[in-house]
Amino acid sequence: MILGMPGCCKSLAAKATATLFKVPLIRLDVGRLMGKYVGESEGNIRRALKLSETVSPCVLWIDEIEKAFAGIGGGYGEVATRLFGHFLTWMQEKESTVFIVATANDISKLPPEFLRKGRFDELFFVDLPTERERRKILEIHLRKRGKLNYKINLDTLSRKTKGFNGAEL
Repeated sequence: MILGMPGCCKSLAAKATATLFKVPLIRLDVGRLMGKYVGESEGNIRRALKLSETVSPCVLWIDEIEKAFAGIGGGYGEVATRLFGHFLTWMQEKESTVFIVATANDISKLPPEFLRKGRFDELFFVDLPTERERRKILEIHLRKRGKLNYKINLDTLSRKTKGFNGAEL
């Protein structure tokens, strides 16, 4: 699980994981699993997870997981709770090589069951970029757009952008 501030490239890290492992990336959009008929949502999650097992080895990416399961214990109610329960059971019992990468902006909104040992092997925190990291981000994007030239002082620019996240840069 990758935790951190919005705009700090958590999703990019999930995508990079699949590239690094040289396996397909499958994005699980929990919101799209919700159906309007009784039992449809549960069938949708079973099919989605079965697809990831069929494609395995792969990376299953769940972006902003705290929003996906925000209805647990109220609001969305029973359907979200059943989806959550099915997903937790699958995480615990899966035998296929599906590497789950979830991103979250606010860990306090996650149900405590997710943070139990054995659900996610590691929790990674992504913070705002350092001055050196901001310089590199600026350099990459200016070069990519053909705008990097001797008139741009990357050191000054990186110092003046303290507090900016990667997306803002």
